[in-house]
This record gives sequence, structure tokens and C-alpha cells, in this order.
Amino acid sequence: MDLRLPRVRGLLRGPRRMLSAAAAVVVLAGAGTWTAVAGDDPPPVHRADRVVEVGDGVRLDTSYFTAGSGGRRPAVLLAHGFGGSKADLRDQAERLAQDGYAVLTWSARGFGRSTGKIGLNAPDGEVADVSRLIDWLAGRPEVRLDGKGDPRVGMAGGSYGGAVALLAAGHDDRVDAIAPAITYWNLADALFPNGVFKKLWAGIFVNMGGGCEKFEPALCRMYQRVAEKGAPDAEAVKLLQERSPQAVGDRIDVPTLLVQGQTDSLFPLGQADAAAKAIRANGAPVDVDWVSGGHDGGDMETDRVEARTDAWFDRHLKGDESAGTGPAFRVSRTVGTGSGDGEPRLEGVSADAYPGLGGEPRTIELRGREQTFENPAGAAPPAVSALPGIGGSGGLSQLSSLGVGISLDFPGQYAAFESAPLREDLQITGSPTATVRVQSTAEDAVLFAKVYDVGPGGAQQVLPSQLVTPLRVADAKAGKDVTVTLPAVDHEVERGHKLRLVLASTDLGYASPAAPATYTVSLEGGLSVPTALGDTGATAGLPAWVWWAPLAGAAVAAALLLTARRRTSAPPPDPALAGVPLQITGLTKRYAKSADRYAVRDLSFRVEKGQVLGLLGPNGAGKTTTLRMLMGLIAPDGGDIRVFGHAIAPGAPVLSRVGAFVEGAGFLPHLSGRENLELYWRATGRPAEDAHLDEALEIAGLGDALARAVRTYSQGMRQRLAIAQAMLGLPDLLILDEPTNGLDPPQIREMREVMIRYAAAGRTVIVSSHLLSEVEQSCTHLVVMDHGRLVQAGPVGEIVGSGDTLLVGTHARVDAPLVEKVAALPGVASAAVTEGGLLVRLDPTGTARDLIPELVRLDVPVESVGPHRRLEDAFLTLIGDSA
Repeated sequence: MDLRLPRVRGLLRGPRRMLSAAAAVVVLAGAGTWTAVAGDDPPPVHRADRVVEVGDGVRLDTSYFTAGSGGRRPAVLLAHGFGGSKADLRDQAERLAQDGYAVLTWSARGFGRSTGKIGLNAPDGEVADVSRLIDWLAGRPEVRLDGKGDPRVGMAGGSYGGAVALLAAGHDDRVDAIAPAITYWNLADALFPNGVFKKLWAGIFVNMGGGCEKFEPALCRMYQRVAEKGAPDAEAVKLLQERSPQAVGDRIDVPTLLVQGQTDSLFPLGQADAAAKAIRANGAPVDVDWVSGGHDGGDMETDRVEARTDAWFDRHLKGDESAGTGPAFRVSRTVGTGSGDGEPRLEGVSADAYPGLGGEPRTIELRGREQTFENPAGAAPPAVSALPGIGGSGGLSQLSSLGVGISLDFPGQYAAFESAPLREDLQITGSPTATVRVQSTAEDAVLFAKVYDVGPGGAQQVLPSQLVTPLRVADAKAGKDVTVTLPAVDHEVERGHKLRLVLASTDLGYASPAAPATYTVSLEGGLSVPTALGDTGATAGLPAWVWWAPLAGAAVAAALLLTARRRTSAPPPDPALAGVPLQITGLTKRYAKSADRYAVRDLSFRVEKGQVLGLLGPNGAGKTTTLRMLMGLIAPDGGDIRVFGHAIAPGAPVLSRVGAFVEGAGFLPHLSGRENLELYWRATGRPAEDAHLDEALEIAGLGDALARAVRTYSQGMRQRLAIAQAMLGLPDLLILDEPTNGLDPPQIREMREVMIRYAAAGRTVIVSSHLLSEVEQSCTHLVVMDHGRLVQAGPVGEIVGSGDTLLVGTHARVDAPLVEKVAALPGVASAAVTEGGLLVRLDPTGTARDLIPELVRLDVPVESVGPHRRLEDAFLTLIGDSA
């Protein structure tokens, strides 16, 4: 078939549209209406499921979402990722519909309930299907038109869906704006980088598609041919290039938001870089956003990215010039390591212009003589960098972001060149480059280039984002100078660390020559490192919740009301503790009418400025009793509580510096949410300007519901209002008792970030929670209680321990003989079956880097590898059966 551009483009215009009108039979398969309560909530979303005939017997399963009756509106097409279906997009589609769009989702050919063969976004297949769907949108009475048969329409999608958005924009000029994410510009370059076959990812593609027979015959034959040879041929490259956005790159001229993943060995940052350059050259606005995650796992920042996508469409489809679409370039960086599940804490760094991958180069001198190494027979054992299909759950990328090296190079199979220790921190943003001379005993040499961040003494070696650059050097027998462009990363190298350039002969993810060969490599000059945005980028805006300002709950307000009327005699302030937020000494509280049963007994600990302290213990441990005594709500039977040196008693003036949310808050049900907050603040007797009420209202996130009576609120809404009440003012000491009850995961995460930043400003937070993973990620220090007594207190790291336990997730249960083999591996102290996989404890000689290839060798069905949630282990160890 002739796939030249003019003919394809013509096919997608008038003649094809007439075919669409005749052949695209639409059958209503079902419809549903749901979402939202009456009143001021967003309008309910209506979904209509239809099967669309697109010709040649192919039927697409679609869903159409609308909300409200606001007349004609722009449309958005949402495309799913490879192996997915339209069901993956339902939540995003509903949100866009409530935001005033007509939204159409569909399952691509060969996926979900749609029929047809998988064509990898063939111009006359999946791309033509998009144009038929646009034809259908043009006939909908809800959709705004720019002309006859031309709806106002945008497209968004991730991975496979992102590529079809780019392709549709190049093939059909009715597409008005796009927001593709973690996708490819040139599929041939992605699967055959520099002429090397990316065999593991290619195999995963085929398996996710359901096997070779589910693909178009030409694609199946191509895959089998390349997999057998271990190298691509010209026909294979041409076939994939014809199905790549690059083929129509000179025709993509619509506003484009490119979101690309930093932890992505499938579609690395260079794919988005090529797209940005080409589309900008056509005169279209392009913004680039590098998120923390990618196909190898990590945080995809879904909520933030979807919000930015919505704003992009508001600006470029609705014409809303006030919509904040974000900076021209943004990169997410780790600003601190979480613990528990290893999730990093992120901040955004931005620039007014996209710097590309070259940045501002800086040369780092490398040392190393000419080196000779082997490509072993059968290319085995292979070096390990990324493990496609295993990192998807986040384990490997999280280990890398936490500074844990899991890459492996075998002695005698690589050359290495190393810098001196850096004298200052170095921020790499982009693709480093180096020139090397390569000589081979075979005609071609296949090498894998990577740059490690090596800690002092060489004890720790981390491969940023687990990325390598494969390189095929043709005609290498006589020797050849080659400039190597290394993977694009955003990575900070600390002062005192070294950079190590490694060229290896094998890599687990790629096909290397099976015949043995000897390679000789020497370095020609230093390593050129791009330093764009090193320390000059502006930190992106903090979440809305960062402006929360906590103060006491309703009970504390009552205590403050008593300040002018009733004072309890108290010891004088202790000047030595004037700067200490909290010191508890020998605190004791007996149960009522009992001389020998204690709720709290001889409890002592101290909290410093800037700490986030987690108060832990099983039910009945005395946590809430301790917090109530701390706020002056009940009197202790013994001991001393000092807040900034002042003794605590009911009505103590120092309580004005304490904010608290303990055991919920009481609201007057007939008043609105706003009226309840205003009434509460007036009850404290403090000036209205000190309340920071607007910030608290923003934090509540209740929108127009703030004007409704509280009696109409759900439990989750009441909890959010109570938290907003605790955020009035700017107290120096904040106390939160189970603050996340009733909150959804994004709200929990935002609260976690705010607590950390709140304490970083010099204030102090005490949080009691049963969510150990949240405590571990949020808190700097812990106090563990049991039966009213202190069990242990100190920094989280000290209580958690050395972190010698890894959780190996598996897609199938591991039988006892295989567990015994794992337990017998060098460096492994023990291995046990746990829910979802294996719990592997390392001995002092063991490392995750050494364990992973051994698990692969034993055929353990690994899905993820990550730090075990060790706080849970430590907690259960400390309190035993009490939990």
C-alpha cells in the first residue's frame, strides 16, 4: 500500500468522510448517568456507550461523556495506553465533562471490546479511526464547530495513546490542540536505538498485545524476523517509521503540551525533545514537562498532569486567556526521600524557555587508559540496568531515586573512565556526551554507554534513572572515533562524588551479538555535561494546601474563652525552654476511680523546632489522653508539660501558640461551612485579620458547598471542614489526631507535603495516625507508646533500623523449594513468603544490586523490588502482641 503523505492525508478528508457517513453505523449499546449529589455540586455526567463501525468489519467500542446543558462546547478525544482500553480513561473523562467538554473515549483496534488487528497506529488503521470519530463528533449537537464538519477538538493520551494524538494532529487538520504523554516520536528509534534491538521491551509489547497473531501480519513478520536475527533490518526500520509521528512531523502545527517521563527506558526524554523541536519549527506553541515517573515506574504525578492538561485545553480550545497553562519547561526533582514505600518527595523547577538536551555544557575530565574487554559468547551473562516489565510498579526507579544502586556490570565485560571527586554539587539536565575510539575483532561492535554517580570511596554507585545508551559501531575493525550521546537525565551529583563513564558489551534489555568478540576502547577528551537549570530554575508553585494555617479545634476554642475568666495557678516559665516547642516530663494520668490503673504513666519526651513528630501506639496506648493533656483539656495526675517553657493548664495563655485537631470538630448543623469557621474564630477572641480565613477556605476544597448548611455534608466533607478549622491562624505548634480520616489519597498526599513544608519553616507538627506508611513518609521523629508508657523515641531512621529488608513483589506465588534457593543466595540472611511476594532480609554483605540478577537467574517471577515498609516491622517488634 502506498502510504505517502499526500495520499494518506487525502484519504482522511472528503472521500473518507463520505465513506464514514455511509459505513460508520452507530449502535447504542447502553447508557448510564451517575455522579454527584444535588445542590451546588457539579452536574451529573451522562455516559453513552456505542459501537462504531469504521469499515473493513472493524468495530470500535466507544463511550461519550457530557454534563449539563450549556449548549455547544469543545470536544476532547482521550486515547488509552498500549494493552489498555477505554475503561482506563473514565475518571479523567468525567472530570473533563464536568469542566464543560464533550469527551469521547474508545478502545483501539485489538484492545478491550474493539475488533481488528493491532497496527501500532497505522495511518490507514488507528489514525484513520480517529478521523472517523472526529466525523462523528462533528454531527453531535453538543459539540462546538469551527466550520462544517470541523469540530473544535483536542486530544490527550499516554504512551500508545499519546502517539496517536500526535499522528492525528499531523494527518487531520481538524485537531486543534494536543497533550501527549510519555510517548514516542520515532518508534523505530525507540525500539532500535542506534541500530540495537531493544528485545525485552519489544517482547513485552507483543505479549501485552495478546501475541504475534493479534498484530497486523506485516508487523508480526517483522517482529519474528528481528527477534530471530537479534538486529533490525532496513525494512523493519521503515515499517515503524511510517507509523511514527516523525513521519508527519512537518504537519503538526497545533498547540502541544509534551509530558515525558524521566524513568523511562522505553521512550526516554530524547523522544519528547525531538517532538518539541519539530513542532516548534512549525510555529506552534510547545510546552515540555518532565515528570518523575515513566514506563519503568515512579510517580507519574497524575493529578498535577491532568490539571495542567485541563488548563491547556481551556486556553487553546475554549479560548480562556486567563487559564494558567504553566511554564514553557518544567522538571520534577526529588527534594527529599520518603520512606516506607520509598516514594520520593518532589518539587518542580521551571524555565521560561525549553533548554533542549544540550543545555550549558561543562567539561568534566575523566581518567583511564585504553582498555580491552570481551563480548562473551551468547552475550551472557548480560549486564543489568533497567528491568523492563519489573519496574512498572515503581520498585526499581524508586530504589534509584533513593540513591540505591541496583545496576550490575560483569568484570572483563566493560571499560570504565572516572573523574576526580567533584569540588561542588553538579546538576545535570540533559544528555552528556563523550567521544571514544572503538576497535573490535568483529566487523561491528555493540556497546552500552552509561554514566554512574559514584559515592565517596566507590561504596555506592547509582545509575540515574537506570538508563543506558546502546550503540552499534559498524566497520570497527580498523578503529573508529564515535561521539556517544548518553541518556538525558535530570540528576544532581553531590560534592565529593565522582562521575564514571562505562561502556559495556552486554545489557539484559537489548540484543548483543552472540559471537564472541574483543573490544578495545579509549577516551578522546572529557565528558561534556549539560547544566541547564542547575540552580537557576524557579521552584514551581506549591500545592494549594501549602497555605494552610492550623489552629485549635472547637475544644481548644472553648479553653481559650476561659482564659480571661479562669486561670489555673501554674509554675513560672522556664527561660531555658523558651525555644523548645514541647517538653513532657514524667507525665501521668490515672483512670477515674482507680489508684493503680494508668492511661499514661511516667511519659517523658522532647520535641524541637522543625520536627514532624509521629505519635504511635495501638488502641488504648494513651495517645489521645496525652494529646488532651497537652492542650489543657484534662489535667494530669503527675508530671510536667512545657510549651515554649510555659506550663500547660486549662486557659494557659501559651495555648494561643498551639493549634489542634483532636477527635473531630463540632459544627452547628444549620449554619454553612463558612459561617461555622467565622463563628469559631470569633469565639477565640483574636483579631479577624489573624485568621487567614481565605487560605483555610481554599484548603477545604469544598467550593460552593461552603455556602451550604453543614447538615448536608458527607462525612468526608465534614472532615475536610474540620481540618480547615484547624488551619486557621499560624500557630507554632500544631497537633493533629488522625487528620486523614475521610480524605481521599490525593488529599492525604497533599496534607503530607504541607506538614513537611510547615515544619521546614521553623514550626513544629505532632501527628497521631494509624497509617504507618504516611507517618514514615511525613515524620522526622517518632514517639512509640504502649499501655501508657514510652516504648521508644527518636529519629525515624534510628527506630526503623538499617533498612536491610527488601520486598520482592511476584506475579505468582513462589513455592517452598524456590524460597529455599533464594534464602541460600550469598548475602541473603533469610527469605520468607509474604502477601504479594517475598520478604528478603540481607546480611551485612548483601546488596539489592547483587540480589536482583540472582533472582532473575533463579526464574523468580519478579514484578517489583523495593524497600520493605520497615516502620510496620519496627512498630510490631516494639509493641508485640498489643497491636
